[in-house]
Amino acid sequence: QVQLVESGGGLVQPGGSMRLSCAASRSSSSMMTMGWYRQAPGKERELVAIIASGGYTNYADTVKGRFTISRDNTKNTLYLQMNSLKPEDTALYYCTCREWNQNVYWGQGTQVTVSS
Repeated sequence: QVQLVESGGGLVQPGGSMRLSCAASRSSSSMMTMGWYRQAPGKERELVAIIASGGYTNYADTVKGRFTISRDNTKNTLYLQMNSLKPEDTALYYCTCREWNQNVYWGQGTQVTVSS
């Protein structure tokens, strides 16, 4: 089992920045991929960004150029730096990881609200 604990969410004004963190209970270097998803009220959960063990990254078109995903394997932590935030970025953000044996784990989520 892997526990994932997100932090860093809250309220931010449009155009502002925020960094989310996700602490893993096991070495993140053992994860094949780690990523962030989000779910807004009344909408499906959607991929925000993903990072593979070799550093390959992929982003949703809606966040490209504004969000940056990174991982620090020395701290077993995943990050999501979010800049130029828009009201439509408001959602519950989830951290996820997939092990090499294909087990998938999810965090409880952290709320991000972009509003003036």
